[in-house]
Amino acid sequence: MNNKQAAYYALGVLFLINALNFFDRQIIGAVGEPIRKEFGLSDSALGALNTAFTLIYAFVGLPLGKLADKYSRKKILAVGVFFWSLMTAASGVAQNFWQIFALRLGVGVGEASCAPAAASVIGDYFSAEKRAKALSVFMLGLPVGLALSFAVSGAVAKNYGWRTAFLVAGLPGLLCVLAVLFIKEPVRGAVEKVDVGTRTRAGSAFKLILSSPTMVWLILSGALHNFNMYALGGFITPYLMRHHNLDIAQANYVAMIVYGLLGAPGLLLGGLIGDWAKRRRPDGGLLIATLAILLSIPFFFFSIGIAGGEYIAFSALIGTSCALMYFYYAIVYSTISDVTEPAMRGTAMAIYFLAMYPLGASLGPYIVGLISDYFTQQAAIAAGVTEFTAKTLEPFRGAGLRSAMYLVPVLSTALMLVLFAASRTVKKDVEKIQNWMRENSKTEKQI
Repeated sequence: MNNKQAAYYALGVLFLINALNFFDRQIIGAVGEPIRKEFGLSDSALGALNTAFTLIYAFVGLPLGKLADKYSRKKILAVGVFFWSLMTAASGVAQNFWQIFALRLGVGVGEASCAPAAASVIGDYFSAEKRAKALSVFMLGLPVGLALSFAVSGAVAKNYGWRTAFLVAGLPGLLCVLAVLFIKEPVRGAVEKVDVGTRTRAGSAFKLILSSPTMVWLILSGALHNFNMYALGGFITPYLMRHHNLDIAQANYVAMIVYGLLGAPGLLLGGLIGDWAKRRRPDGGLLIATLAILLSIPFFFFSIGIAGGEYIAFSALIGTSCALMYFYYAIVYSTISDVTEPAMRGTAMAIYFLAMYPLGASLGPYIVGLISDYFTQQAAIAAGVTEFTAKTLEPFRGAGLRSAMYLVPVLSTALMLVLFAASRTVKKDVEKIQNWMRENSKTEKQI
């Protein structure tokens, strides 16, 4: 196949891998309620299960990101997909909280291979002018994977139990492993306006990446955004079951639409409009991301105020908010490539993940779970309950979780300000890396 065909084949396979990635990581959110009840867990413990994989994901991702800058990216991906699929399937035989927690850590080891290697491949197949759109297709795997996880896992859990849902989730990974092996490794830096190949600036990769003010702002934005997205992903199904009185299959179908499918137009529009805005001004993409987050805040806030049982109105509001929140991914991921030389992009993504997962994704469901436990207990006290057990607290868990969900729009306000700050520094950082690449290209040609 020619280079264009190879690029689109690679993008298609990477999309499938990313969809599988998010299918497997979201499954706890889809079947968390029966797990919580079987093991007698609190919401904070359920939140910890939702993001157990992120505790190791980011730290393993850092060496894997560096490997992706030096070695075969498709081989790294193939091993990673196989391992996380195995750990996902094994989660279905866990007998207690700690067993499933340990297996979710294993899922994190495998999934850590995906984004740094995939972003590096895409960055070397698609030029800066087309990169946000290509990354939006790759990131389309996020809402598609989440939607399928809610729909399939919810239906399987209702009819066959939550354990079978894990076994079903682990099987598709084997097919993806074979598809990955047919990806053609792109030449690093070949699509840049100035070809610097595998050259990098002198000095520590970590210090160079963190010397960019834009990267620092983006890393902080990643922590805030992932806190919100993982908190919502972990508790949207329980919220629909508790506050709107849906069964597990119904709740997951609604979650599939509002948190999964409605993310697709947000991602695609984010990539298209982001590329359009960047062609007109260097800070255009980040300004679009800032505006999208700003618009998402009132929709989310008012959705939580919807009375129990009125899940259609809730879905319309929170679905709009989610679509706007998805603008973030394609724009921010492409900006990371814009401010980093080709042979350092895997490391840059890994550093970004090192902050966004432990400080964002890991904390989001856990902290929202803690807040939910607190307000659940307060609601029970107000009702005259004096003995707190899983049984006596159960009727008040819907009210507790509803109060906890208001944390998301508060943090979205902070996220909006951070993205705006990044838009103020991106022009200078892009010019800096482009000037270095031009100078380095001239030096290379003289050798």
